[in-house]
Amino acid sequence: MSDLALRPNAPFDLAPLARMLVEEDDLALVNPNAKHPFDPLEWQEKWLNEADDASFYLVDETGREVGFFALRVGIGPEVRHLVYVFVEAAARGGAGARLAALAEEAARDLGAISITLKVELDNEPALRVYEAAGYEELSRRNGMATMRRDWG
Repeated sequence: MSDLALRPNAPFDLAPLARMLVEEDDLALVNPNAKHPFDPLEWQEKWLNEADDASFYLVDETGREVGFFALRVGIGPEVRHLVYVFVEAAARGGAGARLAALAEEAARDLGAISITLKVELDNEPALRVYEAAGYEELSRRNGMATMRRDWG
């Protein structure tokens, strides 16, 4: 689904994310520490509360939000860390590559020269997407791979 576009989450609005993360399993994939059901106040105060956080929605050709991700400041302001990645099941099937490209574009726009992420080792589709997008695996620990892509 290459016709996805990016919409910054500004002004801050978590209603679309709450709509997407109704299922407990989906919420646990995005953030295993968040309580179910989705609580916008918890996300606003605990998970997306850093002043330099930036969050984004993936929107389809109709403008409907079908995915989400956030970019946190990593090790220094020139590094962004990709977190809370989610794409609705109906929008998957090629959306991963588009999401990776849009996340990199957003990180560049925020002044980053590198992007990092963690992905579960048993999430083979995501691992393939990030490897194909040029991410380098840095380490494996506790069932997670830490990956990085540099461009600066």
